[in-house]
Amino acid sequence: MEKKQEKTEKQKKQKKQKNKMAKKQKGLLALAVILAALLLAFGLYFGNYYHADKTAQQAMKSSRTVKVKQTAEGYLFDGPAKKNAIIFYPGAKVETTAYAPLLKQIASQEADVFLVDMPLHMAFFGLNKADKIRASYHYQNWYMSGHSLGAAMAARYSADHLKDYRGLIMLAGYPTKDLHAANFSVLSIYGSKDGNTKMLQKNPQYLPNDYTKQVIKGGNHAQFGNYGRQKRDGQATISRKSQQQATVQAVRKYLLAHDK
Repeated sequence: MEKKQEKTEKQKKQKKQKNKMAKKQKGLLALAVILAALLLAFGLYFGNYYHADKTAQQAMKSSRTVKVKQTAEGYLFDGPAKKNAIIFYPGAKVETTAYAPLLKQIASQEADVFLVDMPLHMAFFGLNKADKIRASYHYQNWYMSGHSLGAAMAARYSADHLKDYRGLIMLAGYPTKDLHAANFSVLSIYGSKDGNTKMLQKNPQYLPNDYTKQVIKGGNHAQFGNYGRQKRDGQATISRKSQQQATVQAVRKYLLAHDK
């Protein structure tokens, strides 16, 4: 009788252990499914970005005045300028080279331009990439710049390095930290038809005394780059080429005014 009871107890314990193992396996399977779903969502979100058009691809070729060189952090548009350099952070989920037409024009005049290639096309994943560029090249005057999220991240980075840079050039962006410092300036450029004009007015208290605003009449958010139309953007009433030419002129005027 005792042996039979012992056998029954043993069977109960075994059954209990099997149930525990089954529950654990179900839990691990559920976790694996959740992780797989998250990875899929992550891949779909960051894998879906705005691609550079043919004009941008063509602008990645060197010309007589501007040599396009690949660097450890992206690309250098190396023009005739000797003193000035601009480090440019691209907009969110935009292919890096989409900004080549604009930056190549800027580089043909008053400043060489470093176009930074960001992880997953998101500037907040490479916020401090400017450090490596500035440590590897030597210019008298350094400027930060960027478009959209790239402008906001360039502003955030600049706020922590005000003594190292002469200024910040924001294209359809806004400051995220205090930029007040002696000898530091800001140029803000955006289109009157930008779909986010209210957002671009954020945090005016962070802007330094030396601040210039340039509103391009008829321009929108996306036409600073060459990647097609952007969701929730306004309808531009001028061409992409005209908007970029106006931007180049504004940047040139700003750099000349601060050339010391």
